Amino acid sequence: MVESRLSGPVVVLGSNSFSGASFTAYALERGAEVIGISRSPQPNSVFLPYTWDECGSFQFHQLDINHELAQIIKVVRGERVAVVVNFAAQGMVAESWESPGDWFTTNTLSTIRLHDELRQCESVERYVHVSTPEVYGNCTGLVAEGEPFNPSTPYAVSRAAADMSLRTFNAAYDFPVVTTRAANVYGPGQQLFRIIPRTILSVLTGDKLELHGGGESMRSFIHIRDVANATWKIMLDGAIGEDFHLSAGEAISIRELVGVICDKLDADFDETVTIVGERLGKDSAYLLDSSKVRNELGWNAKVSLSDGLDECIAWVRDNLDLLAAQPSQYVHKP
Repeated sequence: MVESRLSGPVVVLGSNSFSGASFTAYALERGAEVIGISRSPQPNSVFLPYTWDECGSFQFHQLDINHELAQIIKVVRGERVAVVVNFAAQGMVAESWESPGDWFTTNTLSTIRLHDELRQCESVERYVHVSTPEVYGNCTGLVAEGEPFNPSTPYAVSRAAADMSLRTFNAAYDFPVVTTRAANVYGPGQQLFRIIPRTILSVLTGDKLELHGGGESMRSFIHIRDVANATWKIMLDGAIGEDFHLSAGEAISIRELVGVICDKLDADFDETVTIVGERLGKDSAYLLDSSKVRNELGWNAKVSLSDGLDECIAWVRDNLDLLAAQPSQYVHKP
């Protein structure tokens, strides 16, 4: 266990999410006292990495930033919370076209109301805002932190609006925010509608995998353990008001990624995949320049894509019966 260097507890908003639950596990390993807050009840432990090992002090509150902000702030004030790390957001790009108001309610309006309350909480020393590279839209080359926003979906616009608001809060109130944007995150415990666990599960259960647009879009995948490590470093030592990109640097098309997984599982690509139309507003590429966090905080991604995929395959195999019985499609919660 590593000394946490924190003067009080850490609140992890969105602690039931894949990234939130994985960061919670990482923080507990480092001796932090963590208070998890999510709007949904805790899911099966197979999706909660912080339940896989017993360590640290953790408490959970089921609270929704859309409807129970006052209760969330009561927890922050009552527990003298030192740091808030916010993974809570309405995700999913394609689905945001279907009811965009839900995305703006959570990702913009409720999030900005949260910021306005947190800036008045004296115990809060740092606020880590977990954003998304989707705010940049479709890009060419490596994207640095100063790249102008050019969002192309309701999801991306809703996130960009909150990010821009945070800049004004930092300038006007010295609100102690640091922002992270990670490339495509993956690892054991991820939701089954994401491409890596969905591909593995499709192969192992014999179901067809729908590959949107033929899988031509380029992405850079980064293991959640590397993301958690970077987020921890940024939380402690990242310069206030700054944005930090997190990327492993390797670029791969979704088609190639699926092919690698098929090869690892001795599966035939053509028998596994069905090509379907591309999603509306899908960005063909965004590759993040992560030299800032590497140079300023000494961070480096350590998990190779091949090793990370092996971990994901082992996780699915170890829990195959349970995972095969879980919903494999995203279910929208207004």
